[in-house]
Amino acid sequence: MASDPKTPTNTMWGGRFSVPPAEIMEKFNASIGFDQKLARQDIEGSRAHARMLARQGILSEADREAILSGLDQVETEIAEGRFVFSTALEDIHMNVEGRLKELIGEAAGRLHTGRSRNDQVATDIRLWVRESLEAIASALLGWQGALVDLAEAHVDTVMPGFTHLQPATPVTFAHHLLAYVEMADRDRGRILDAKARANECPLGAAALAGTSHPIDRDQTAKALGFDRPMGNSIDAVSARDFALEAMNAAALAAITMSRFAEEVVIWSTPQFGFVRSAEAFSTGSSIMPQKRNPDAAELLRGKTGRVIGAWTSLAITMKGLPLAYSKDMQEDKEPLFDALDTVRDCLAIAAGLTESLEVFPDAMAQAASLGHTTAVDLADWLVRHLNLPFREAHHVVGALVSVADREGVQLHELSDETLMAAHPRLDGSVRAHLSPTASVAARDHFGGPAPAQSRARIATWKERLASPR
Repeated sequence: MASDPKTPTNTMWGGRFSVPPAEIMEKFNASIGFDQKLARQDIEGSRAHARMLARQGILSEADREAILSGLDQVETEIAEGRFVFSTALEDIHMNVEGRLKELIGEAAGRLHTGRSRNDQVATDIRLWVRESLEAIASALLGWQGALVDLAEAHVDTVMPGFTHLQPATPVTFAHHLLAYVEMADRDRGRILDAKARANECPLGAAALAGTSHPIDRDQTAKALGFDRPMGNSIDAVSARDFALEAMNAAALAAITMSRFAEEVVIWSTPQFGFVRSAEAFSTGSSIMPQKRNPDAAELLRGKTGRVIGAWTSLAITMKGLPLAYSKDMQEDKEPLFDALDTVRDCLAIAAGLTESLEVFPDAMAQAASLGHTTAVDLADWLVRHLNLPFREAHHVVGALVSVADREGVQLHELSDETLMAAHPRLDGSVRAHLSPTASVAARDHFGGPAPAQSRARIATWKERLASPR
């Protein structure tokens, strides 16, 4: 049975409709279950909008003060958990406005002058993304600091460097950790770049074509801390590339953490025995009493897929949408919220895991002495001292590796006779260059693993982290 046409089916938009939404449609359409996360940003945007309307003479001073006072009360009720969210009012915007009307009456209806939920939600999301990216950038600094501190404690700890997860060339644990500091810094740079591109204000674009009211978009943009208002009203309400970029930057940071976590998992096995996660970042087994599982690292690895999946979800949602706003875009919030919140939490775990990691230098040193990790040093000696072309030196050393494998020894353990059989001028004096420690010390150039270089790089990072850009 039709409703009385004089009674709106929805107090915010129901004048056009004669029947209310189907119950299932009301639930399907509502976003309040997740967009209530934007309550603070929504109220902040409404305050800026109300003040601008009053300055422009569109809203009376009395209405402005009533609106601002009412918004303060709504914010308090939400913060204290006393606010009752309504599915019938669909979203955070209408829930706030509905409660505002209960508090201050008719003046609440004037707040929406010159704006739409389209530019309102776009503004709210940009405010939330900006804050979240700031938090992620700060958390990245925290993890970088933990890595630098651990590196400083292990400048002289020799370990094997790997390619294909096979022993390659000796490095130090400090040098290995500092690689993640560099990677995390690029992650932070991308986060800050994404924040800069998100920091434009959609407010005033209304549904898609702006408004005939004499608004001042520069006022609202400045009041909300944006760099500028967006230059095209259609773009302002339909763009979600800023959210995709933020999620992509966050996903790359998650990938960096995941690679570190993978190494912690591998290194924690008895077969490696390089490190052990602290008990506070480990779990046990319900059946095997001896187990100490590196679950923090495994979850860092696992949650990376979740973050990448969230980005993919929004990318697929956006890929076929015509301009300007479509209801599909309601699907932006859940993956966005989940991705950025997850990465921020993962960074806190990564920092704690790193700070508390137990390191076993003797196991690392033992591993660095296996697998002929100084073979390149021997080839380089032949080039420097015997003037062999590198390809010929490579061939000579490759033959010696085969002999060492057959004899079950390392290169430095080969007899003088065997060395000289490979090349008549290759004698036992070369052994001084074939220890992992000597190998690392010889790589004394910028970006190399020599302890002096690591100390210098640690000093640079400490200075940069103390005064981040």
